Amino acid sequence: MPDDAAAARAAAEEESAFSHEPVEPDATAAYGDHPDQVIDFYAPRTETASPAPLIVVLHGGAWRARYDRRHITPFADYLARRGFAVANVEYRRGSSSSDGDEAGRWPETFDDVAAALDALPGLARETLPRADTRRMVLTGHSAGGHLALWAAARHVLPADSPWRTAHPAPLRGVVALAPIADFTLAAKLEVCANAAVQLLGGPDHFTDRLPHVDPSLLLPTGIATTLVQGRSDLDVPEPLSDAFADAAAKAGEVVGLTLLEDVGHFPLIDPAADACAVVAEEIAQLAW
Repeated sequence: MPDDAAAARAAAEEESAFSHEPVEPDATAAYGDHPDQVIDFYAPRTETASPAPLIVVLHGGAWRARYDRRHITPFADYLARRGFAVANVEYRRGSSSSDGDEAGRWPETFDDVAAALDALPGLARETLPRADTRRMVLTGHSAGGHLALWAAARHVLPADSPWRTAHPAPLRGVVALAPIADFTLAAKLEVCANAAVQLLGGPDHFTDRLPHVDPSLLLPTGIATTLVQGRSDLDVPEPLSDAFADAAAKAGEVVGLTLLEDVGHFPLIDPAADACAVVAEEIAQLAW
């Protein structure tokens, strides 16, 4: 259990991250018929007319319905103000259970992320002409970090997976922020109230579905990947990022791992936090 000081700091960081007003997008496009199958686009807030790298954002929230893309719009706007074009992806979360607090939907959460990424280049060209889809970086926070790693690994999914693609995604790279990157360890640590187990449909399905969704089992991808992790993160602790980096190394792939001292879970997406600038720099190193 965290001590009182650590818990108080984590609470303050969360309060700061959620204190910003949501930022409305410049445009929204649908990639399906469900109300959650939409992508918000933010044009770069710079004067230059040249195309800007497209940063694709997948929000976190433990794949639960009560957390939608609105909470990460200040981060999307922050990236746009640094000269990037941004696509903020929504997807189906939660479940049909009576309490509405289950994590994710199987298979809809993965159906949506796959469909969104497949449709994104075309939607961006139509909706955001200044977006350069040849320089696309995928980022995500927490559960969204997991989805970012997973979306970049669809070409190495099991042969019978419905989401498998023949070729790697056209990405310059992935920057995963405090990702739930190792599901076996996440289940052991009961991360986010056992959200990873819930996402896969409960203990009865966990083992069978794991090879289709666990990023630590989908390596190597051949796509440049960096993880950014706060060492004081109480929500998605550092060992999950360490485990993914170790799995990548065993698979013969080098994964960047940027560890930030005295940083918890939410400063990575908080425009008021220094950690957010570190994240933007990691994205820039891949995008440009």
